[in-house]
Amino acid sequence: MDSALASDTPYLRESVRTAVKVLIVGHFAVGKTTYVGTLSEIRPLRTEERMTQAGAAVDDLAGIKDKTTTTVAMDFGRLTLSDDLVLYLFGAPGQQRFTRLWDDLARGALGALILVDTARLQESFAVMDIVEKQGLPYAVAVNHFEGSPRFPEAEVREALDLSPSTPLVNCDARDRTSSTEALISLVDHLLTLDGEQP
Repeated sequence: MDSALASDTPYLRESVRTAVKVLIVGHFAVGKTTYVGTLSEIRPLRTEERMTQAGAAVDDLAGIKDKTTTTVAMDFGRLTLSDDLVLYLFGAPGQQRFTRLWDDLARGALGALILVDTARLQESFAVMDIVEKQGLPYAVAVNHFEGSPRFPEAEVREALDLSPSTPLVNCDARDRTSSTEALISLVDHLLTLDGEQP
């Protein structure tokens, strides 16, 4: 009898020769799970659990509407870029108590896309510190939420203390085109850095 998991469809095309790993990171409730789900060509792996009263003291829901679940390990998605290249998206949980997971998630990653929310920019600093300690190049994407304040790019750059070479783009994690453009900004940045290597 055939296994219920057996399939005639291979997980990856035989032509795929290169797999690239990218982290999608950001503070709690910034849209990482949504972002990975929007871009993934496969049903994304999500490790979300319902938030309980016990977590209320740990996960600050101030200013966050309708948040009922939280990622407790990671999100995972896949995006085929060409016949021989596939991109793996790993979404890291944003709460401080999960930062030990980042060591494993960052291993082998080429870079990170940091999602930020202008209503809670100060929460991005801890995430940016972790990414920098991991030595990962990164781009920043402002995920616009309904009602979030909008600021000129120069003000956001200054508030986040970004170097002039760090890409900063706007995106809507629910929109495939917008999310793709944010990812392209990271890939372009990685290619630029690679071209600068001796």
